[in-house]
Amino acid sequence: MKDFLGYHSEWNLGSPGGWDYQRITQIIGKAVWLKLNEISSIAVDIDLDHPLLFPVDGFVDMLLDVHRTREGSNPGLVAVVAEEETLESVTENRNLAERLGTTDGITGALMAPQEMELKNGRVCYHGQPISVIFMDFNTDVLLNLHRKHDLTPLLQAVRERRVINPRGTEPINVKSMFEVITDPRHNGFDADIVRRTPWTRQFYARRTNGPKGEPIGDLIEWTRSHWDDLVLKPERGYSGMGVRVGQVNSDGDEAVNLALKEGNYIVQEKIPLPLWGEDIPTLDLEKGLVSLERCQTDFRCLMGPNGLFGFLSRFGGVPTNVGSGGGVQPMGVLRSDMSVKEAVDRMNEAILAMPYSDLFEVLEMQKKMALDHEFTYLLGPIKIALRPRVITPEQLDALKSYCTAMWSDCLTLEKMWLSGELDDIVNIEEEELQIARLQPWAGTPAILASDGLFNFGASTE
Repeated sequence: MKDFLGYHSEWNLGSPGGWDYQRITQIIGKAVWLKLNEISSIAVDIDLDHPLLFPVDGFVDMLLDVHRTREGSNPGLVAVVAEEETLESVTENRNLAERLGTTDGITGALMAPQEMELKNGRVCYHGQPISVIFMDFNTDVLLNLHRKHDLTPLLQAVRERRVINPRGTEPINVKSMFEVITDPRHNGFDADIVRRTPWTRQFYARRTNGPKGEPIGDLIEWTRSHWDDLVLKPERGYSGMGVRVGQVNSDGDEAVNLALKEGNYIVQEKIPLPLWGEDIPTLDLEKGLVSLERCQTDFRCLMGPNGLFGFLSRFGGVPTNVGSGGGVQPMGVLRSDMSVKEAVDRMNEAILAMPYSDLFEVLEMQKKMALDHEFTYLLGPIKIALRPRVITPEQLDALKSYCTAMWSDCLTLEKMWLSGELDDIVNIEEEELQIARLQPWAGTPAILASDGLFNFGASTE
């Protein structure tokens, strides 16, 4: 399979994460893969060191390029700005600041937004002018923090276009943008993007058209009666919070009532679970057994102005968000002359045949490495799959084209917003829109993400 099957479930244009977690996952995953092959040789050749499996490299290069464009060869400080309560718990932000500081002439610093200051008219940190900022939260959080702390220095940095991602992406950084893409009245989007976009509608009492173009007289009641095939999500949620999935959450009335109570939800066509599920070997520590567990997989593509940076591969239940208890999975680019399905079957069969005691030792090694790397997120240690997810070089090429098309379509959405065409879709308070207008995007450096429920050939369907 040269292409890949599946859909994107949402895009993140505001402050996507995961760019460093895949790097750590690859380091740990490669050590585990070598150990498994010491126990019993697995007849599959995979590349665990492919550059696209280390997306932080492209991200750092982009931040340094922005600094050099602004400051030339002069030294400078690149700031990683995050909410105060996450400074210790989000490892990848700490790692990013440290990594930036290894470049000659560059200081990297992790800070809360209220630690920034104005000195002689410049935005500074401890008296040192800040060149570029990566801000790990969206504009709604910025506005709330500004009301609490007076973040005038940070707002000046936005006005000076020092913030990556630009705040101008925020109005189109809502899940309801998929309604625009799936509305037949708009036909200016790439055919592949349209094909991979699940039918989506803002959720309120309204008339609209359904997934097959059929008329819907009352979207709320239609959602109740078609609940098994639908998903309800907050327009601006994260970490899977507030998400309800048909069949997984069987009480459709509870899901609908929650969405109506909270407001600002979307209803979306559910992507069939078998399409993006895979069987992964796991250890039952209570029974002392190794068996295959059917997991859902998730695939985040990370991209910038020059194309694809790389990926974050996740697995777990529904949703797979790490913040909701999901985990991460190492990836391997297939070099053997076989299909992805055959490669994964060989991996699974070989691991299932290994002695439980040996696999337990591998699991303990994996856990120790995770602790050594402080591989944690908001809920604590991050789970790691025992075997890699497999992808082919041809599929990598297809993903590069996909990301180029997505970047272009996001530019189309921004132009539509700026022209007023999306005023009935963008449901953001005026103060936040004022901040967005301070720093238009227009394709300037940014890190964008697509969360794809993609099938590379190893699904359970």
